[in-house]
Amino acid sequence: MSTLVIVESPTKARTIRKYLPNDYQVEASMGHIRDLPQSASEIPAAVKKEKWSQLGVNVEADFEPIYVVPKDKKKVVKTLKDALKNATELVLATDEDREGESISWHLLQVLKPKVPTKRMVFHEITEEAIQNALHHCRDLNEQLVHAQETRRILDRLVGYTLSPLLWKKIAPKLSAGRVQSVAVRLIVMRERERRAFRMGSYWDLKAHLSKDNTPFDAKLISVDGTKVATGSDFDENTGQIKAGRNVQLLNEADANALKERLLGKPWNVSNFEERQNRRKPAPPFTTSTLQQEANRKLRLSARDTMRVAQSLYENGYITYMRTDSVHLSEQAIAAARECVTQMYGPDYLSPQPRQYATKSKGAQEAHEAIRPAGNRFRTPRETGLKDRELALYDLIWKRTVASQMAEVRQTSLSVDLSVENALFRANGKRIDFPGFFRAYVEGSDDPDAALENREAILPALAVGDRPDCQDIEAVGHETQPPARFTEASLVKTLESEGIGRPSTYASIIGTIIDRGYAQMQNNALVPSFTAFAVCSLLENYFPDLVDLHFTAKMEATLDRISTGDVEWIPYLREFYSGDKGLDTQVRQQEDQIEPTEAKTIVLENLPVNVRIGKFGPYLETEKDGETITASIPQNLTPSDLDSEQVEVLLRQKTEGPDKLGMHPETGEPIYILIGSYGPYVQLGEVSDENPKPKRASLPKGQTPETITLETAVGLLSLPRLLGVHPESGNKIQAGLGRFGPYIVHKKGGEDGKDDYRSIRASSEDDVLTIPLERALEMLAEPKRGRGRRGSKKKPMRELGDHPTDKEPLNIYDGPYGPYIKYKRKNISIPDGDSAEELTLERAVELIAAKSSSRKTSTAKRKTTSKKTSTAKRKTTSKKTSNSDS
Repeated sequence: MSTLVIVESPTKARTIRKYLPNDYQVEASMGHIRDLPQSASEIPAAVKKEKWSQLGVNVEADFEPIYVVPKDKKKVVKTLKDALKNATELVLATDEDREGESISWHLLQVLKPKVPTKRMVFHEITEEAIQNALHHCRDLNEQLVHAQETRRILDRLVGYTLSPLLWKKIAPKLSAGRVQSVAVRLIVMRERERRAFRMGSYWDLKAHLSKDNTPFDAKLISVDGTKVATGSDFDENTGQIKAGRNVQLLNEADANALKERLLGKPWNVSNFEERQNRRKPAPPFTTSTLQQEANRKLRLSARDTMRVAQSLYENGYITYMRTDSVHLSEQAIAAARECVTQMYGPDYLSPQPRQYATKSKGAQEAHEAIRPAGNRFRTPRETGLKDRELALYDLIWKRTVASQMAEVRQTSLSVDLSVENALFRANGKRIDFPGFFRAYVEGSDDPDAALENREAILPALAVGDRPDCQDIEAVGHETQPPARFTEASLVKTLESEGIGRPSTYASIIGTIIDRGYAQMQNNALVPSFTAFAVCSLLENYFPDLVDLHFTAKMEATLDRISTGDVEWIPYLREFYSGDKGLDTQVRQQEDQIEPTEAKTIVLENLPVNVRIGKFGPYLETEKDGETITASIPQNLTPSDLDSEQVEVLLRQKTEGPDKLGMHPETGEPIYILIGSYGPYVQLGEVSDENPKPKRASLPKGQTPETITLETAVGLLSLPRLLGVHPESGNKIQAGLGRFGPYIVHKKGGEDGKDDYRSIRASSEDDVLTIPLERALEMLAEPKRGRGRRGSKKKPMRELGDHPTDKEPLNIYDGPYGPYIKYKRKNISIPDGDSAEELTLERAVELIAAKSSSRKTSTAKRKTTSKKTSTAKRKTTSKKTSNSDS
């Protein structure tokens, strides 16, 4: 007999098992073992006819949730029940947060243990932490369970009530969400600001000076005592100077005239200021700040950051990664201070242990901040970690250690210089003591380089000094629209507004991208036309649900439910069924929402309508009583759609495409067109005789305005034969595909497959001119994946060798999520499993199941074919017999 300990994942189970007595058995629940129905097939037959059954929540009986055990969890439940039969005690050791508390509660409801049960909690997986947790178990916290259950029910009610409305009024497969829709609105609001933005331009002067052979620069700040206009003086909506600003706006002519007048005139230092200041290190990471900094420094998405952090936690490298707290335990502070002393010396240690207070709205401080695990912090080099795990651990280690380092002491310098009637200013900064900058600089990968960039050295200057002016430069500026949200800045905004929980931000942003509400361009979230349509509908008819303050207030109420200050069922009743409840609003508003109106996007200063259609967004206008439509290219965003582009798209539709010229060999016209996937060239016209004329997309860097007839002819000739491979005798071609230009060795791989190499945009190679010799050089190089920095694609995890044939089993991150690669097979990882937690044994099971399903499918096809064939023979025989009689 033994004690059964249940955790969420196999990885966590393996790590914990090392620190428990031998008579303890550790099993994994694989996350939640039950949930609300995800599809109609999971709805219990007893309630299937109820009108609320699709919600999975009985809104007519105190919002009782209908929980089901999904098919992929039935085997897990059986394993846990079997393990419980031989146990004398059950210990629930799921994570110490609302989600973990909920998982434990569901385990109790399903397993119904008849043995004593304890709730074991810890925030790091080290021997000391696990032993301490064993001796300080507690009871299940019902209030935390109620808070999590309320959140789950709220999310289901919002999603399953509003999403069908979006399907009816705008387009299928859209979704709404309690936090998701607010996040989409934030992205759309920023894009609206970019559309409304009007650029302003201004000029100033930059002087290049020197004193005692030390060069420095100064910038013009005023003329005749009047401040010179800068970007902050402009109104973003007009592009003009803001009303009431007493500034002088210089144009190019003014700037150059002033420059000529000042050249050769004496310069004089009229004022000198020196200010000492100190800077404290940033607090240790919370979930939110870790996502932000990993996105800025490592270019990791919020989703990837949480995956990697989960793996680090479960393998015992860091403390629990879902936390709002910046607090460090005494043990952690001591470990961090020891690291500082050993690695940087006692001068870099803060005089007193430093503790931080959490300032974010609705913070839950049940845990410490995210830090290296244990009472001694392993340096990144000592961990043996690699790739993303090492990079993220390094980030966490540096931030934690820096929190206990001395302040940075720096001096800011400001020097005013007079010349004629103009005043210039030079600013400098001197770092007197680098303090925590020696270990960690926010937003920078290299602390040493960051230190250099943060210093701006000025020569020794004093009032009355006369530096030499080497040159004066007239500099033009244009004001910039508000920056789009990155994942980091969106996470920061959501947290500062108190919307959602940081632990859910990764999945929320992932859903926004997966649903097509935004796409990632250069690390920025760019909203789609569909996002504009959905956002407008919700703003017009359900304003509370996308209001930032309303959503934040809802989050605060969930926190009060967790403390027992608010009753959860009355709150759900008011939210859903009250006079202004969600269900009441939907029933009142549904008939008032016209689908045509809902599919129409209002964009100011456009002479046409923009609508959402079956195949994506399109333009619609009337001309001579006829309705004209034109598709909008996928890469064109609402912010960038202007009257000029509208005219081009409509002219192409009404007058036909622009003709570049005639093909020199065939005599056919070559047209330049813009389609759903961007600009392309086309040989000849579409006709009954030529329904699919040859087309070629424009490569990166080419535009309809820059493309020449010669280039178009070359693109239409692709793929281009370069010659034959000297070893295989097979063809080598250059072509243009969906991922850009490439060369290919036909049937040249070791496995008989075509061998491809991309032609990098950064290289000097051109798909239209690359010679055979260069192609052979590229083919001789190791094959590169489309991963970061063009490196060969590396697996996320190496599981080991298959027990039967010793072939390697690895997990890769693919466009549709993680998958197992075995020989030439790619096996998707089911929803119930995690890429970070998957064991070699489980991978072998999935491979076997895949092979079995293929055999079954093949057998069925053969059986069906055999039956059909037999039936046909019988029918033929019968007919023959009848005709003979």
